[in-house]
Amino acid sequence: MKKLDDFGFGTQIRKSPFFDATIEWGATGFSVYNHMYIPRDFGDPEQNFWNLVNEAILCDVSVERQVEISGPDAGRFVQFLTPRDLSQMKVGQCKYILITNQDGGLLNDPVLLKLADDRFWISLADSDILLWAQGVAVNTDYDVNIFEPDASPLQLQGPKSRDIMVKLFGESILDLKYYWHREYKWNGISLIVSRTGWSSELGYEIFLTDHTMGNELWNHIMLIGEPLGLKPGHTSSIRRIEGAMLSYHADADISTNPFELGLDRLVNIDSSQDFIGKKALVKIRTEGVDKTQVGLVIECDPLGGPNTKFWPVKKGEQKVGKVTSAVYSPRLKKNIALAMLSVKSLDKSTKFQVDTSQGSFPAHIVDLPFYDPNKRITKS
Repeated sequence: MKKLDDFGFGTQIRKSPFFDATIEWGATGFSVYNHMYIPRDFGDPEQNFWNLVNEAILCDVSVERQVEISGPDAGRFVQFLTPRDLSQMKVGQCKYILITNQDGGLLNDPVLLKLADDRFWISLADSDILLWAQGVAVNTDYDVNIFEPDASPLQLQGPKSRDIMVKLFGESILDLKYYWHREYKWNGISLIVSRTGWSSELGYEIFLTDHTMGNELWNHIMLIGEPLGLKPGHTSSIRRIEGAMLSYHADADISTNPFELGLDRLVNIDSSQDFIGKKALVKIRTEGVDKTQVGLVIECDPLGGPNTKFWPVKKGEQKVGKVTSAVYSPRLKKNIALAMLSVKSLDKSTKFQVDTSQGSFPAHIVDLPFYDPNKRITKS
């Protein structure tokens, strides 16, 4: 183990409560997400993938900052932010939601946790929803309090995560259903534990509510989990693309609407609930979309790593879209990609050409997700 005492880009990029522990456990590379460092390198990314799908990994995902919305009108205000109907959401439940702007563009695709009838956490992808929510509130009459709480999640993901969680919290964890959460205590500190995660594998998220205890919690989990196969790790691009999980700013952004992403199920236009962007989304649904997300297999030697820029997709000589996320899957033994293509260009029998960093290669459309289409693993 090693420790880097003076790693960083400056104080404007925040470090998580687990930052020192991740370095001690082997993190050597970081990216920036929600103005924070996120570990992106614990060695070979392919080995990290196999650790995830065969055993378990612990990931620092404190970058999933929480926006707390509380107060008498909290439920009504959260509903105003999202096109998903929340009228039947129970305390203790989590829901994958979309946050849209007045044009129907996607601002974030977070997980919502209902902690009480008058208290919610929005667990963010990479965009400044705290500012958006506060700005919306200023211009409405909702009686709400909106702030960032002291809440920093870890992800414990992989097939052995359940056994590790039993060691950590006891047999009661076995009753925690997919997309539900509950509170546990550790050293007198509240931990919110949810059956969620950004991996497409069986997994949990553990939200620490005392940032001063980050290194202690990380080391405690590793001490309990190592004998059961737990490894320190990072969110796997390979696995999330296999599962067709969106990465905000890559596969979706403010110029992308839910219908283009095939997320119609999360847009309850016909409900009585009002929400930001409803009028625009009604119009989009009526008129249809010009582009849509698809899965591609790129027919070339294994890609050397994920794409770091958008790759043009061509049909003949005409550009018809772009690859947003691409990687080689060692399990599927294919180069798999998420792409946004013109609807007019779609034809499963048609060959496309993708201009990758390794050259120009043919590609064809396949169904999404690439692996475990019925989510049997995560729901198990």
